[in-house]
Amino acid sequence: MAERKKGYPTQVSALLAEAFRGKPMEKRLEEAGIWRVWDETVGRQISAKARPSRFQDGVLTVMVNSAPWMQQLNFMKRDIAQRLNERLGRDLVREIYLKAGRPSAAEQPVKAKRPEKRELSPQEKEAISAAVESVTNPELRSVFAELLAKHLSSKP
Repeated sequence: MAERKKGYPTQVSALLAEAFRGKPMEKRLEEAGIWRVWDETVGRQISAKARPSRFQDGVLTVMVNSAPWMQQLNFMKRDIAQRLNERLGRDLVREIYLKAGRPSAAEQPVKAKRPEKRELSPQEKEAISAAVESVTNPELRSVFAELLAKHLSSKP
């Protein structure tokens, strides 16, 4: 099973990696990591001007929104590929191909709107207590109760 920190739930990405291990989808999941680490790897300034748009056979196509940035990134391609591979823990990116254009709006990260918190009703508090009472470990029981309370308080 996927390795995780004590006291923390397993990340969905780790569960998917475990589920797809040895299957054709495993490769696609590894490649999707490029998009996940792009912003952190290249930094805010570059990620505002250049975004990955395609990956095939070790070649990462990056859309760049201006000629000056394309020229600058041309000098940085090798370094960016190396840093991406380091973050991914594997040599996936062999080459970076720069392409003029603007990344589509769908490629830009969208911030999720957090629901407003509300006060729990006495019935909801009672339901939470009943749901977690069978958990014998007090710390785990407390964590589950807190998680359920957060979930319920974010619902309308």
